[in-house]
Amino acid sequence: MRLLGKLGLAAVACLLWANVAAADTTVKWLHIEANPAQVKIWEEVARVYEASHPGVKVEMQFLENEAYKAKLPTILQSKDRPNIIYSWAGGVLKTQIEAGVLDDITDQVKGYSDSLTPAALAAFTSNGRVYGLPIALSQVGFLCNKELMAKAKVDPAGIKTWDDLLAAVKTLKAAGVTPIVVGGADKWPLHFYWTHLAVRIGGKAAFDAALRGDNGGFAAETFQKSGELFKQLVDLQPFQNGFLGFKNPQAVGYFGDGKAAMTLAISTVYHLQRALAADKVGLSEDKICWFDFPVVAGGKGAPTDTLGGITGWLITKGSPKEAVDFLKYFVSKDVQTRLAAGNFIIPVVQGADAGLNNSFMKLIAANLAKSNYHQNFYDQSLGPSVGRVVNDVTAEIAGGSMSPQDAAKAIEAAWKQGN
Repeated sequence: MRLLGKLGLAAVACLLWANVAAADTTVKWLHIEANPAQVKIWEEVARVYEASHPGVKVEMQFLENEAYKAKLPTILQSKDRPNIIYSWAGGVLKTQIEAGVLDDITDQVKGYSDSLTPAALAAFTSNGRVYGLPIALSQVGFLCNKELMAKAKVDPAGIKTWDDLLAAVKTLKAAGVTPIVVGGADKWPLHFYWTHLAVRIGGKAAFDAALRGDNGGFAAETFQKSGELFKQLVDLQPFQNGFLGFKNPQAVGYFGDGKAAMTLAISTVYHLQRALAADKVGLSEDKICWFDFPVVAGGKGAPTDTLGGITGWLITKGSPKEAVDFLKYFVSKDVQTRLAAGNFIIPVVQGADAGLNNSFMKLIAANLAKSNYHQNFYDQSLGPSVGRVVNDVTAEIAGGSMSPQDAAKAIEAAWKQGN
C-alpha cells in the first residue's frame, strides 16, 4: 500500500509538472492584417483554441505590410522569432526554405492537407515537402465607384480592352473626376499594371519562357510591350496628385473616401477600404463595382487568366508542435466558412465556399474557379531580389525616369544574376 501511495504521489507530481510545462507553451503568430474586423475573428478563434488546449497560449503580433517585408529576414534569424509567419509563397518562400529557417510540416499535415485546394497547397510545397498552409486566394482587378463612374457617364461593364480603359480615363478626367488612385510609394501596387499586361500579352507561355531565359527572358517583346502600354496609361496622368508619395493603406482609404473612380487592387480591398476610409464606413456594397483587367489586342493570354495571390502561413524552424496543431485548426472548414461568410476570404478548404453570401465574393470565386492560369505576384514569385527590381522599375516607368525597354532589361539582368 505504501508503495502504491508513493507511486500515486509520483504520478500526481508528474501530472502537475506536465501542466506547468504545458503552460509554458506559447505559439507566437506574426501577421500583417490591417482590417480590425477580420483580426477580431482571428483573436476569437485563438481564444477558442486555447480554451480547448489548456496550457497553450496563442500570442498575436502585428507588423505593417512594408515593415514586415523589410524586417522579416532579420526576424527569422532571431532566437525569439515567431512560430507562425505570413507568406505570399513564390520565390520568397523558396529563399526561406534554402536558408533553413522553416520547418518541414509534411508529416504533421498528412491526411488533413487533402481537404485543401490542390493548387493552393502546391504553392506552399517544394520538392514534395509541405512548409506551410494556404489560407486564401485573391484576384487583382479594378474596383470602381459607381457614383463617380456615372457622373462621367462611363459604364464599367463596357471596359473590356486596354483601349477602353484609356478612353475611360480620358472621359473621367474631362468630367473632373480622378480616374485612378494608387499607392505609388509602396511600388508593388504599380507593378500590378506591368505584370497584368504581361499576363494579357503573353500568357503563361511567355512567363515560362522568361524563366527559362528564352527569347531574351524578361527583356523579351512581351515584357517590353507591357511597359510600353503601361506608359500609355501613365502619359494620361490618370493617378491622384502626388501618387508616388502615397502608401497603399492611404490610397485604399482615399478610394474608400470616394475620391477616385477606380483602383487596381487585390480583391480583399473590397472589404479593407471600409476599415481604412476616414469615416471607417467607406463605400457600401451598392456603390462598388468591379471589372476584370482589360484584354490587349493581339494578346496571347486568355481573358480568364488571373493575377493574384495565394497567401498563407509558414512554421519557423524549431517551433513547438502546437504551432502546427493551431494552424490546422485555424485553416479548418469551420473557421474558413466563417471568414468566407464575413466576406474576408475566398477559402481554400473544400466546402468552405458555402459560406460565401456576397455577390462580389462569389464573383471573384467564380473567376478563380474558371482560371486555368493564376499568376502569383511577380514580386513574390520571382524571389525577393528580383521582386524588388520589378517593383522599382515599374515605379520608375510611372515616374517617367526609366523607359519600358530599360525596365525590362533591368529585370532580366536581375533574374540572370540570381539564377
